[in-house]
Amino acid sequence: MTFVQIVDYETSRPEAVNEVLDRYLAKTKGKRTVSHSVVGKDRESETHFVDLVEFPSYEEAMKNSHLPETDKMFQEMVALCEGMPRFTNLDVIRDEHLNALLANRMFDEIAMKGDMSVVNEIFAADYHDHDISNPEDKIGRDGIREDMQMWRKGFDFTFTRDAQMAQDDYVTTLWTWTGKHKGEFMGMAPTGKTCTMTGTTVIRCENGMIAEAWWHYDAIRLMKELGAM
Repeated sequence: MTFVQIVDYETSRPEAVNEVLDRYLAKTKGKRTVSHSVVGKDRESETHFVDLVEFPSYEEAMKNSHLPETDKMFQEMVALCEGMPRFTNLDVIRDEHLNALLANRMFDEIAMKGDMSVVNEIFAADYHDHDISNPEDKIGRDGIREDMQMWRKGFDFTFTRDAQMAQDDYVTTLWTWTGKHKGEFMGMAPTGKTCTMTGTTVIRCENGMIAEAWWHYDAIRLMKELGAM
């Protein structure tokens, strides 16, 4: 279970605190177990800061706290704070990245289930599509509808999401596609063959919608499996 520690503190020397943290990061390479950290500054108070430190689990957090470098960093940080920092320890019971949910709806509801009504719900009207199989980029929702319908007409297929990472406005999904060639596809008559290929899709979100996407996949492998090469 993911574990998050919130460190709440007051300091009039944030630059010095940052220097302490930078030294700590340099000295604990390959040893620390922190997976993500965020430092926030209170907009209402120049001296109020909050650090959010994420670990894969509580046990990993305890390993990190027992590092001698962690104790030294904490003592240096306390010396720069007005008063003792306050700690809140949290077990994460729900973790959702809304942009990742958009990407997953694209794969699950549109691509695999064929519900084209979802296109208007999750794609921006001026959506920009980059696809290695298309000689020119497509603009607008009709472009993604056309591509999805073409693939669904040619194959019964599934996407397996092998890995996914969401950061800022971008979501990157590494996937494996498996499809049975049931209908005409790019001029090829149905072969009945079951094919597999891997790929990566990067989406960029804006105002709660998918504004742009890049599709990269092993098209050569697919063509070979279909007997076209």
